[in-house]
Amino acid sequence: MQTETPRAPLDLRSLAADHIALTKPPIVLLLLVTALGGLFMAAGGAPPLGVTLWVLCCGAMAAGGANSINHALDRDVDGLMRRTSRRPVATNRVSPRAAMMQGFLLNAVAFGLLTYYVNPLTAALTLSATLFYVLVYTKWLKRTSTQNIVIGGAAGAVPPLAGWAAITGGLDLPAIYLFAIIFFWTPPHFWALSLLLKDDYARAGIPMLPVVKGVPETVRSILLYSALLVALTVMFFVLPEVGLVYLIFAAPLGVALLWFSWRLWRSSGERGAKPLYLYSLLYLALLFVGVMIDASVGF
Repeated sequence: MQTETPRAPLDLRSLAADHIALTKPPIVLLLLVTALGGLFMAAGGAPPLGVTLWVLCCGAMAAGGANSINHALDRDVDGLMRRTSRRPVATNRVSPRAAMMQGFLLNAVAFGLLTYYVNPLTAALTLSATLFYVLVYTKWLKRTSTQNIVIGGAAGAVPPLAGWAAITGGLDLPAIYLFAIIFFWTPPHFWALSLLLKDDYARAGIPMLPVVKGVPETVRSILLYSALLVALTVMFFVLPEVGLVYLIFAAPLGVALLWFSWRLWRSSGERGAKPLYLYSLLYLALLFVGVMIDASVGF
């Protein structure tokens, strides 16, 4: 009599960890910092706690949902890249259908809660970021254009718009500036990463700038966008809503960013790519901390 081979017990802890990994928590955390910048600036100080919690919780759900869908759609290329080959969907630890369902559910819940507890504009902006990231960036630009992260970066620039809209019910020039800052920050940040991973991207057939145009063109583009970004952050100071404290943050942070970008350009290679990539994360976080402190002190 043949005995049935017992099934391995379901490891709920590992399954939960995989589903959390689908949301890409470190990326979500940085997005929430930028949303807080919009909330603080719109409120002219500390925003109401209730609205803040709804925006942050729902924003985290929507961004995590968008990332979950990204895992499902990119499972083929993720499996070809060393950096992403161990992701839950790429290794079949989570099915594409489960990742998609998680993404849809998180965004549906976030949209409903933001519509009811905050306002429809905030809900629509948050959903638009997911749609842009999934449909425009992941499904189209990522696999077809060297400008993929330039245009696709608009999705990651939406959180401060949502934060501003949550307080004011509309959109104004300071919110557009915050959007533009993240939009121009995205290319140097991701191009620095793509220099480190250009062989991975080439293997997966992703037309990142260093793969198609080469390293020299990429480092020149990083320096150009870094200069534009720093100029934009200084121009932000001319608005009446922006005070001296912000400039005290923005100026030295910008000088350091230009130095890292210039050092990469001078090296004519990839030697300075990792320091620039890591600093760019710190740069954006501290810049938006400066926005929050400036809004709170009021001068």
